[in-house]
Amino acid sequence: MRKPLNPLGQTEMEVLNEVWDLKEATVAEVQARIQARRKVAYTTVMTVLKNLCEKGYLTYRKEGVTYVYSAAREANTVKSDLVEGLLDRAFGGAPLDLVQALVRRRPMTEAERQQLRAVLDALDTDERGADDAD
Repeated sequence: MRKPLNPLGQTEMEVLNEVWDLKEATVAEVQARIQARRKVAYTTVMTVLKNLCEKGYLTYRKEGVTYVYSAAREANTVKSDLVEGLLDRAFGGAPLDLVQALVRRRPMTEAERQQLRAVLDALDTDERGADDAD
């Protein structure tokens, strides 16, 4: 059986992003936020939250009869792992190919271009600093 490029489905990512944003959330809170964008059943959100717990992305505690969910893994770590997997499987580990695919798919604003240049400049500075430490 082939491994999917993304171990998380679209709805799982949507729910996970809501929990990260809220820090702690109940099924009803997550459902209400998603419901503002599209229809989603309470039971669907409940099932996705349970699955995310089983996969190790979320944890929960009980308050009376209510389950309160929170992140078991930080957003940056999860997103970094997802991009790393995509980079390895779809782009043969070539970061430039990934970046080119992204910027060609959706043109960047001038502000985004400046932010990207700042990231690249910071990487250059970090690498020079590491070379000086040798």
